[in-house]
Amino acid sequence: METTNDLQSQLLQVVEDLSSVQQAEVLDFVEYLELKVGRHQNIQDERDWSTLSLSYAMRGMEDEQTSYSPNDLKEIFS
Repeated sequence: METTNDLQSQLLQVVEDLSSVQQAEVLDFVEYLELKVGRHQNIQDERDWSTLSLSYAMRGMEDEQTSYSPNDLKEIFS
């Protein structure tokens, strides 16, 4: 198994051997990967906040009586 330093050294060597145009493409791809990872984290953070917000909004309502039936919750399209 390669260590992080070995992998970094190999990556650096490969990138150094590329033309400047290819190096720019590698940089674009790395920036895309960073954006993709960040976007995934942002989506997860939003889901976590949404769940937390809903749980706080509904706190204490678990045992309340409701006057709605399941039929009241169905959408009707005409």
